[in-house]
Amino acid sequence: MRRVDEAVRGVLGDAIAKELSDPRVGFVTVTAVKTSPDLRHARVYVSVLGDQQTRSESLAGLRSAHGFLQRLLATELILKHTPTLSFEYDDSVDRGMRISGLLARELDASQLEPGVSQREERADG
Repeated sequence: MRRVDEAVRGVLGDAIAKELSDPRVGFVTVTAVKTSPDLRHARVYVSVLGDQQTRSESLAGLRSAHGFLQRLLATELILKHTPTLSFEYDDSVDRGMRISGLLARELDASQLEPGVSQREERADG
């Protein structure tokens, strides 16, 4: 299944970047695909560069182009069934950026006041 998921991800990623002309679809990256065991359904996880409105418009554009993308998938890959595509936003990039920001802020705070932690250690010890 992993090989099928990767093949579907590759075909859809290329198609979205090069062949999709819907102006609603902004800078979209296919991050993962999860195909059902019977190959009838595939969840396509995408990351969208931009704000909430851009994300919503891009997802709407992808959902309206699902027939085109499904047909393209059928011609590119030889599968027993061509899966029905559903698109979902992958928020893992947002979560990663948030965690990186929190860590960077904590690191900056600890570098600004190195004496605070040393004083606290002496008081505790």
